[in-house]
Amino acid sequence: MIGKPGFGVQFGTRRRAFVCFMAIALSTMLMLVVCGGDGNPSKPGNNGGGGSTFTDSRDGKTYRTVVIGTQTWMAENLNFDASGSVCHGNEQSNCDIYGRLYDWTTVMNGAASSSASPSGVRGICPAGWHVPSDAEWEVLVNYAGGELTAGTKLKSRSGWDNGGNGSDDYGFSAFAGGSKGDFSLVGSTGFWWSATEFFPGTPFTYLRYMRWDNDNVYRTGTANWDEFYSLRCLRD
Repeated sequence: MIGKPGFGVQFGTRRRAFVCFMAIALSTMLMLVVCGGDGNPSKPGNNGGGGSTFTDSRDGKTYRTVVIGTQTWMAENLNFDASGSVCHGNEQSNCDIYGRLYDWTTVMNGAASSSASPSGVRGICPAGWHVPSDAEWEVLVNYAGGELTAGTKLKSRSGWDNGGNGSDDYGFSAFAGGSKGDFSLVGSTGFWWSATEFFPGTPFTYLRYMRWDNDNVYRTGTANWDEFYSLRCLRD
């Protein structure tokens, strides 16, 4: 006749059960860490907070939007396939991540430079949206704390090189889309057009850019005839 298991056998069984339980729990936690975050690691900008969406009737593409102060911005770079625009590395799949890159002539779509707020320049933005003027960019940057620190609050929480991510306080989700002239800048620098010429009547335009290695939002002028950068549209 076989007797009941002794205390040692019962303890060993319980210990093995506990070890198995902990292994399953740790595996589950690991899966949450790996699979969690922004929900779409292939699109580094898709991790901001709140906002709503807008669908471009021209091509059916849907964009996240966000209200920041008195302004409503697209929370993604424009990805409208205008003639002359390009994808990073000339790979179509990169447009789904970073949007398209445009030269200034394409961005303006025949409109003249504007320093007004609002700019009044629809350019290649969807109906109801416009290309932000330099003054409108300034409103955003000042709301986020000024040019020396605004980058932290506007940059996305992932996608920037060497831990240079931001806190993305408002859901603007700026990420480093680089430029056509140097595809290697993807991950380290993002550039965005304005509707305002640096000197009226000259081929130089104001733009904003951010880098992985500091918190700044830089304001500079650039030659606009052969540079290709990202575009964020602003609601009218």
